[in-house]
Amino acid sequence: MKIAIGADHAGFALKEQLRRRLAEEGHEVLDFGADSAESCDYPDFAQPVAREVAQGRFDRGILVCATGIGMAMAANKIAGVRAAPAQSEDQVRLTREHNDANVLTLGARYLDEQHAAGLVHIFLNTGFLGGRHARRVAKIAQLEES
Repeated sequence: MKIAIGADHAGFALKEQLRRRLAEEGHEVLDFGADSAESCDYPDFAQPVAREVAQGRFDRGILVCATGIGMAMAANKIAGVRAAPAQSEDQVRLTREHNDANVLTLGARYLDEQHAAGLVHIFLNTGFLGGRHARRVAKIAQLEES
């Protein structure tokens, strides 16, 4: 799977751990930064990851900041992106099954590497159920157009 990944300074360490793991698992991973734990602005990393996913150049995106919320807000400004912050396995599974989320945002303050890696695994391996959920996701796309 092709994965775009990015983080701000608060998510840098966790992003690095996840990037290494994903590459070891055989995924093609492109890192959009940050390249250090020096203070920076999360929208600068959310935007390119979101654009690449929205344009279909990557299958999924993963963004990490302190809470996962700022990254989700910034990524969701890009049409075609359905970014979801999540901290539990159930949240990740449901956002894939019901919302066809294509970007997962994680909060480094609340997740250790093992937990985050488990969430990423679920995100990458859970399919979209379609059906009534497809109708709802289509309505999100309509909102982007108005």
